[in-house]
Amino acid sequence: MHASTQTDIRTPEKARFLQDAGLSQIVLARELDLQEIAAIRDALGAATDPARCTLEFFIHGALCVAYSGQCYISHAHTGRSANRGDCSQACRLPYQVLDAQGRFVAHDAHVLSMKDNNQSFNLRPLIDAGVRSFKIEGRYKDMGYVKNITAHYRRLFDEILDERPELTRASSGRCTFTFTPDPNQNFNREFTDYFVNGRKDDIGAFDTPKNPGQPIGFVTRVGSDLFELMADDAALQLSNGDGLCYWDAQKELVGAQSNRVEDLGDGAWRVFPKDPMAQLHDLRQGTVINRNRSMDWARTLEKKSADRRIGVWLKLSETADGLQLCVTDEDGNAASAQTQLAHAAPKDEANNDAKLRESLAKLGETIFTPIDIVLDVPRPWFVPASVANALRRDAIAALEAARAAAWQRLPRAEPVQPPAPYPEDSLTYLANVFNHAARDFYAQHGVKVIDAAYESHEEEGEVSLMITKHCVRFSLSLCPKQAKGVIGVKGTVKAEPLQLVNGKENSPCASTASRARCTWSARSSAA
Repeated sequence: MHASTQTDIRTPEKARFLQDAGLSQIVLARELDLQEIAAIRDALGAATDPARCTLEFFIHGALCVAYSGQCYISHAHTGRSANRGDCSQACRLPYQVLDAQGRFVAHDAHVLSMKDNNQSFNLRPLIDAGVRSFKIEGRYKDMGYVKNITAHYRRLFDEILDERPELTRASSGRCTFTFTPDPNQNFNREFTDYFVNGRKDDIGAFDTPKNPGQPIGFVTRVGSDLFELMADDAALQLSNGDGLCYWDAQKELVGAQSNRVEDLGDGAWRVFPKDPMAQLHDLRQGTVINRNRSMDWARTLEKKSADRRIGVWLKLSETADGLQLCVTDEDGNAASAQTQLAHAAPKDEANNDAKLRESLAKLGETIFTPIDIVLDVPRPWFVPASVANALRRDAIAALEAARAAAWQRLPRAEPVQPPAPYPEDSLTYLANVFNHAARDFYAQHGVKVIDAAYESHEEEGEVSLMITKHCVRFSLSLCPKQAKGVIGVKGTVKAEPLQLVNGKENSPCASTASRARCTWSARSSAA
């Protein structure tokens, strides 16, 4: 039984309660830093009993600006609940940012849109902090994304596992790939490691929630129905249908998908865009061109691109009436098969052993791959290919049966008795208690006052609709702590509320540097 990220696990006390309540795996809030993760590990006793409860952490994918389970903006505005998988994504909209005096701080900025999560360089510290399960966002992702990102992290984890023999891989076998994984090839809003290494001011994708891609060159000429560009890398290859884009004078991302391209040589390319040139405003000589979709890359991942095989040792030995083939996999499972065969000396003794090993090694249609093949026979044997193939097939079938018989479902953790008390004796709507099972659970664990979830429409007046560790003021360099000590600025920047406006929607943002969180409020019934 696992605790979802929707459970909003940020503190050692809550994590310890969930472990004591019988949960085997808990998904921590994305906003935690390494020290906070380690504190939760210590509270669980993971250092002495790592099998009792596994810590899981998000390492790649889109980032919600709010703590998971603590955002009600979508439901307030549209009736669609983000806590139940139906978010309207208000965080990806552009906003006018106004200060307490109504002055514009930012215009049409996507100040709630985060860059995408990428923990590629933090895997070792995360492991040291106690994380043992690593979560990749996959909702609504296409096959190419899944192949590329899982391959990327598979390679990184294989390197770590090879370095650290005290760690054990959770899956069997090894993966090989026909391509070189590259997270930049998939849709992304650029990358951030969020708060893992502390607060930073560059976690937001404020310019656009779209995929800006990677710069590939610059425009050298603009024609009536085409434009030409010079690639930064002479080896660059463009293809018909490639997704191209650029930033216009207003810092808006403009798509310029290619319909047809021509290679002019020496890194120069002619592009005939899908849309009329009149729609590509501000495209002029010197404009930097990005590519956010490569058709060659997409075609590569449409094909079979990965293979996972489990290593096996094979040993052929002589029996009283023939031969026996023993097979042992890298997980320690073993099986064997025998065949009756009268001994016959090989005619070509010099090449006989090599041919026999070749026959036994043909595991291509199975999930296995040979690590080593031992011919443990006291004399040379001629084994017809048909006999060797049948012996190999029977032994592998027996090994697969042995693996299935040895597999055990992980047991459900036992809750402590008497039931562990919840860290608080009362719950507000922020606990998301929306059914009798949830209410009974908290009551069993000592909670006396339990308010209904926001979606129950029992809250009246103004309530917090979004709680986030992201500080708009900090990201816009308007934090008093940032201004402290800056000549001419000190004392002029105050932690006053900001207001965000999108169309007719008006949201006050009560943000202070000391709380390091932002709370969005609106009237729950009127919004």
